[in-house]
Amino acid sequence: MTATATAEYLPSQRARWAGGQPISQLMAHALQNPDLISLAVGFVDQETLPASAAAAAWSSLFQDPHTAAAALQYGTTPGHLPLREQLLARTRHADAADPPLALEQIVVTAGSNQLLQLVSESLLDPGDIVLCAAPTYFVYLGLVAGLGARAVGVASDAAGMIPDALEETLARCQRHGDLPRVKAVYLVPYFDNPAATTVPAPRRAAIVELAKRWSKHGRIHVISDEAYRELRYAGEDLPSPRVWDEEGDTVIVAGSFSKSFSPGIRVGWGLLPRHLIGPVNDQKGNADFGSPNLNQYLMARVLELGLWEPHLARIRSSYSEKLKAMLAAADLHLARLPGVEWHRPQGGLYVWVRLPGGLDAGLDGPLFDAAVREGVLYVPGEYCYPAAGEPVQRNSLRLSFGVQSCAKIREGVEKLARALRAAG
Repeated sequence: MTATATAEYLPSQRARWAGGQPISQLMAHALQNPDLISLAVGFVDQETLPASAAAAAWSSLFQDPHTAAAALQYGTTPGHLPLREQLLARTRHADAADPPLALEQIVVTAGSNQLLQLVSESLLDPGDIVLCAAPTYFVYLGLVAGLGARAVGVASDAAGMIPDALEETLARCQRHGDLPRVKAVYLVPYFDNPAATTVPAPRRAAIVELAKRWSKHGRIHVISDEAYRELRYAGEDLPSPRVWDEEGDTVIVAGSFSKSFSPGIRVGWGLLPRHLIGPVNDQKGNADFGSPNLNQYLMARVLELGLWEPHLARIRSSYSEKLKAMLAAADLHLARLPGVEWHRPQGGLYVWVRLPGGLDAGLDGPLFDAAVREGVLYVPGEYCYPAAGEPVQRNSLRLSFGVQSCAKIREGVEKLARALRAAG
């Protein structure tokens, strides 16, 4: 008898593209050091999760056996009709100047990340380009890489993506023959992850106009990731970039209840241009032929019973106090350190910090190890920059105030200041 050789497993090209993402490394550090104060994780506050509201909606949902049976059955690919109707009404109320939106343009997804995945799969072929603010949401950068596409960074400031820089990037793509490959501009217009910047209305209008004007070889879409829109603690709400898309053919909106209600329910949604309804639903049909139906029924009942708005008011109050605690701690401990700067956001879950130019905040730099020794964890800013376009800023980091108590936030920032002094 001869021995049979074991065939080697060769991962697919998609699997290789998706490898090496930073989230696994950061989670490993957190798990190996359970006593760390994590100002890295972007989770929502455990203490304000809507347990009583969810219980009330659940009880109401299961009072009627017919409704309960329907909720426990398969649903449709676009999503639960009453929930989509409520999303349509909310969109019309929030953005009264929106171009007309029909019910069939709304698809319910398992969180907004699934919507980003479905849209990106519908738009991008390997080698295609998405233009992103530098810095931007690092999970989306991983998603783009996993499709074999390229993310190119566009200069940003305290007000988000700079329209003039976007036009310069588009012009550079044209000079290099890459403009036909540019398929989308990815924008987080409200309190973005990681920098917590909010794009002003004139910039929103300019970015949409640029996408339309530079659509010379095919449609360049604007993907407006609005996951943090409801987490505003000061100032007035701004219209979605979709308001400036008068033809309704350019802007894609991704929304979510994960930050404003519960991430465990995993209910997000998309507002699609009409030409993407078929492709996105086809992709979704292949993936799951409908997001979890029970979760959609539960979220619809939460909205019907008026339970979402009181919860939103509660978390806004809680997060507002946490943000104040982080900014006050930064003023007390970080302001003493030369060259350290940070944004002062009006919402979201993050504070973005820039360090003196020579200080590397990455996993292999001196600060990260010093911070772990002090007992605090952050997200290195380098992960939030596309590999192409604007230079990667390794002297930056993201702090999250969502999970920790005000006392732990103050302690964590003080520990970070000690680490900065040790590493500097």
